[in-house]
Amino acid sequence: MQITDVKIRKTFTEGPMLAVASITLDGVFVVHDVKVILANDRRFIVMPSRKNPDGTYRDIAHPITADFRAMLEECVLAAYEKALAEAPAEEIL
Repeated sequence: MQITDVKIRKTFTEGPMLAVASITLDGVFVVHDVKVILANDRRFIVMPSRKNPDGTYRDIAHPITADFRAMLEECVLAAYEKALAEAPAEEIL
């Protein structure tokens, strides 16, 4: 499986959420609402999730293997860095 596109949909300057992304896999399947988070001085991604009736959250879609998660995280974080570098300061929300 190949990550064929990563789009940074929105960036934020306040709070732990830095961005929201969409990922295209093999040019035929999209996962929306992947979040870029900053916590403990580290950036990482959080997969889209749904709140359960008991207040906990459960991922809607997620990587099965650690290797694919690492590849996915690397691609999303690289796209985030590129979006920051290319965007004029007034476009970063």
